[in-house]
Amino acid sequence: MLQRLSTVFRRPMFWHGTHHHDSNDATKRLFDTVSSTVKGIQQINYVVEHNPQLTAEEKSKMKQFLIYRYDPADENDFPKYVSYYVDLKKIPPMYLDALLYIKDNYDSSLSLRRSCREGICGSCSMNCNGLHKLACIHAIDTDLTQPAYITPLGHMFVVKDLVVDMTNFYTQYKTIDPYLKRKTPKEGNKEYIQSVEDRKLLDGLYECVLCACCSTSCPSYWWHPDRYLGPAVLMQAYRWIVDSRDEYTDERLEKLAEDVKVEDCQNIGMCSFTCPKGLDPQRSMNHLMKLIEEYKERKIASATL
Repeated sequence: MLQRLSTVFRRPMFWHGTHHHDSNDATKRLFDTVSSTVKGIQQINYVVEHNPQLTAEEKSKMKQFLIYRYDPADENDFPKYVSYYVDLKKIPPMYLDALLYIKDNYDSSLSLRRSCREGICGSCSMNCNGLHKLACIHAIDTDLTQPAYITPLGHMFVVKDLVVDMTNFYTQYKTIDPYLKRKTPKEGNKEYIQSVEDRKLLDGLYECVLCACCSTSCPSYWWHPDRYLGPAVLMQAYRWIVDSRDEYTDERLEKLAEDVKVEDCQNIGMCSFTCPKGLDPQRSMNHLMKLIEEYKERKIASATL
């Protein structure tokens, strides 16, 4: 487990932007990523005690947090866990509360993303004890005999510590045109009317906060992050396809039918299992794939007329 957690964040993922650079730059990225991975393998079991002065008795009364620390910009740094002990009586119950307590009181150099503290912004997504969750709404296991592991989202480039590079994720999100598209001009200043039944189709879709917990938990996304859009982006694509106010349904389906943007889904289900908002991306993707198949059949039928 330690080996996987320590090395997976810097695995060679040559898809990330290499097609925008020349061969020399791509070669440099190759060596850089391999070098980082080797460095991670060499330190897979490395744990640094933040406060080595704590006694065994003091530790027994506190919760141990093993937090992944690594600054790729520092050539002298290496992936490691730093061990912090926190008195749970002094903090609120969520993982983010522990992280902010550690940052404010123990180690200000710890890097993480956070904003709303209410599971709305999606900023604090990370791996909490083996599951991708939003740290602000995921409760700490209060068993003091077991450490809590906190690591970055898996299979992503680490910018620093718990902060990962979300560039590819948001670039993919942009490709689906995540906004209402109309062909007919709007009349006056009135809103577009939608029936109660049509509005209900958006429930369980619009609540997504784009935290990427589901996509980074998806094995299909690990395999083809350059082509497969992943469950989060595909669920949002589906959200606009089923919106009765949108008038570009076929164009959206046509675009998604290309390559393996959708079809690489293997129905493993980790996306729905890990979603911190309780949504069901797997169900949405099954519906989406059915719509794409129906569109292809209609397209073939119309071509034979």
